[in-house]
Amino acid sequence: MKIVFFVHCFFPDHFYGTETYTLDLARHYKASGHNVTVVSAIFQGEPQAVDLVTQYTYQGISVVCIDKNQLPHSRVKETYYQPEMRGVLEKVLRDLQPDLVHVTHLINHTAALLEVTKQLGIPTYATFTDFFGFCLNNKLEAADGELCKGPSPSRTNCLACHLKEASRSAHANSWMRWATTSFSAQLIATGVNLAKRLPTLKGGPIDGLVEDILQRPDTLVGLYNGSYKGAVAPTRFLKNAYQNNRISVPMHDIWFGVDIDRSPKPTRSEGHKPVIGYIGQIAPHKGTDLLIKAFKRLPRNDAELRIYGPSDQDPSFMSSLKSLATGHDIHFMGTFPKDAMADVLRDMDLLVIPSRWYENSPLVLLNALATHTPVLVSDVAGMTEFLESGRNGYAFERGNVDHLEQCLSKLVNNPENLYSLATKTEYERTTNIMAEETLAIYEQHILSGTG
Repeated sequence: MKIVFFVHCFFPDHFYGTETYTLDLARHYKASGHNVTVVSAIFQGEPQAVDLVTQYTYQGISVVCIDKNQLPHSRVKETYYQPEMRGVLEKVLRDLQPDLVHVTHLINHTAALLEVTKQLGIPTYATFTDFFGFCLNNKLEAADGELCKGPSPSRTNCLACHLKEASRSAHANSWMRWATTSFSAQLIATGVNLAKRLPTLKGGPIDGLVEDILQRPDTLVGLYNGSYKGAVAPTRFLKNAYQNNRISVPMHDIWFGVDIDRSPKPTRSEGHKPVIGYIGQIAPHKGTDLLIKAFKRLPRNDAELRIYGPSDQDPSFMSSLKSLATGHDIHFMGTFPKDAMADVLRDMDLLVIPSRWYENSPLVLLNALATHTPVLVSDVAGMTEFLESGRNGYAFERGNVDHLEQCLSKLVNNPENLYSLATKTEYERTTNIMAEETLAIYEQHILSGTG
């Protein structure tokens, strides 16, 4: 088969979970004899390419890249549905002539892609890697920082999320700059939603903004349900979240696979100081500050904390973390090549994922389990689905520094118990297993006549 993957961004410039997942599927499909191409994009605001559409090869995979600087979005609607993308997407697909399209993220391409694949009669599948299909910020995090279930009937919760985020921008309208707190964001969202009916605002920018946000869930539900033949949900939680928000696409539970050295963890010598680690983005929603605050409460010299992640993702937040960590055995290690993951995890006795938001099967969690590294994670379903408490790790109450400290203290004060977890921690699923199960979805639909 000739298979085309669509992803929002790709290697070598972007290398996080969805990009890695896409590359893993593409490599295995190609090894199985399929003709594979990845269609990616350059984010608006990143360095511009010479042409609208460029091509390159990465690890033997052909990549087509669309420069969104040359087709920029100018309003909220165009971040999820941009009709101007249809022409370039249609040309790309007519040139590639795929038998099948698999979408791993719609950002940049937007849901206009689904109109094009349907028009061209190309069977289209998806992997839902986050909450883009029904959540404005993709994270199911409300304006007050609490976890969210999805758009409310009035959509004012979505509008409040947008206003609170927009208030931080230097380009925000004067009235948006008041939405700096969850209370003010919700109050302004409710008022704006009512005020847009006034004749003086009808058809203006406020009316347009509100309509873009209000229409988003219905637009995407219609295009998803009318276009996708099937989808992969890497956790039961994500599958339920999509179904609870009216997405009726046939979904298949396929846990992600990882390829990593699964050698047993070295035996720790007597007097070894436990190494606690964090690997990931350095951003507020990842909760790195919670981990540092909890770690600082442990007795000095009882453990070491190593934080791996980019120092330039959010310079202001990183600066605050370094100030917070001053005087403690906390080390900011920067980033490392993907193939060094096993070595980094081998030296850790515990990986902590303190996220404030609904993580969904993060690859770093699966890599930790595969390398026999126990975990301590926020108690959100996208991670606890992989947890056997007391066997491969523990969970703490999301956002609760006190509970995180208690869990850390219990493990650090009983290092032999911590080290014994490594002998019971494992994760056997490989990317080859994941790819074979995903390919079987296409074959199942083709045989049933629905592909």
